[in-house]
Amino acid sequence: MSCSHIDDSSKIPSKTEGCHRCDELKDKSNANKASHLSPNAYNYKLEIMWTNVIIYVILHSLFLYGLYLIFTGQVGWKAVVFNIVYAFFAINGVTAGAHRLWTHRSYKANLPLRIFLMLWQSAALQNDIYIWARDHRVHHKYTETNADPHNASRGFFFSHVGWLLCKKHKDVIEKGKTIDMSDVLADPVVQFQRRHYRKLIFLGTLVVPMLVSCYLGETVWISFVMAITKYIFSVNGTWCINSVAHMFGSKPYNKHIKAVENLTLGIIGLGEGWHNFHHSFPWDYRAGELGSYGSNLSAGFLDLMAKIGWATELKIASDDLILKTILKNGDGTWHGLIKDNNNNVIANKNLKINYNHSWGWGDPDMKFEETNGIKILNS
Repeated sequence: MSCSHIDDSSKIPSKTEGCHRCDELKDKSNANKASHLSPNAYNYKLEIMWTNVIIYVILHSLFLYGLYLIFTGQVGWKAVVFNIVYAFFAINGVTAGAHRLWTHRSYKANLPLRIFLMLWQSAALQNDIYIWARDHRVHHKYTETNADPHNASRGFFFSHVGWLLCKKHKDVIEKGKTIDMSDVLADPVVQFQRRHYRKLIFLGTLVVPMLVSCYLGETVWISFVMAITKYIFSVNGTWCINSVAHMFGSKPYNKHIKAVENLTLGIIGLGEGWHNFHHSFPWDYRAGELGSYGSNLSAGFLDLMAKIGWATELKIASDDLILKTILKNGDGTWHGLIKDNNNNVIANKNLKINYNHSWGWGDPDMKFEETNGIKILNS
């Protein structure tokens, strides 16, 4: 019997017994299978963090109260508009900053742009950039396993908010330690944020929006409630990417994963709703192929930054790579698929396109087919 790791083209047979390479592959295979087991594997015990539960119950109660104030006309329209706009700037700090820049390295940003993105991301109050990027790289690298921080296989509630209400699965912690974060930590903007994070989130999440709302004529109490309402609105938009965008939609690029395409989230999430594309090509700065800027505002923002020279080396998937991926792994819903008279997709299912889950540009596990299909703009 030939060793399982020997390529089919190899002419050299070998026995599996005593083969160290085979033993390594078997161990890796068993580890991968184990990581897909239910949350109760390894005697895993769910530990609820009641402090977090209480905090989020209070915050969401204030959010509902804030909606009541808005819809009963007790908040001026100027304050409402300001908080909505402020929320979208904070979301953009997450989408264009923590996500597409620092996590996936899908483009390069100059110092002024990185500072703005850091400040907006701080206002979003979703952990500092280092922690956000580390957890998200783990999410991509080990998606839908116990090492995935917000594993969609554990249900809608868990992937939406439940993962923040309980202690992390030990696989999340262990795999997180294996992710190279040296590039993120080397950024002086990230270093500054980590040193001053509490002050930055206090100013960005509460003080600034409250001061502006007060200036616009609201009381201190209503200004506080609006700041909380703005925060809960924005953070739930991000959480929907972890939950809704892994459950409800189409899979034109890869039918073998849970991530889907969702237009509504594309609009609310500034372009993060094209999630099946994003998980197929995480290093693409657009995070989606379809839609106008209306359904991908962060891509529009980055295109603007590229025009003024603040964003460079924007990476996109080539048309050839996209087509090969669609024909090999898609569910047949891609807008450009050619079908015959019987409505059958004309595709070559034997196309050679095979690469591992990667967290983005620079992941050492990126395959040649992937790196060879990347185009770099504005370099």
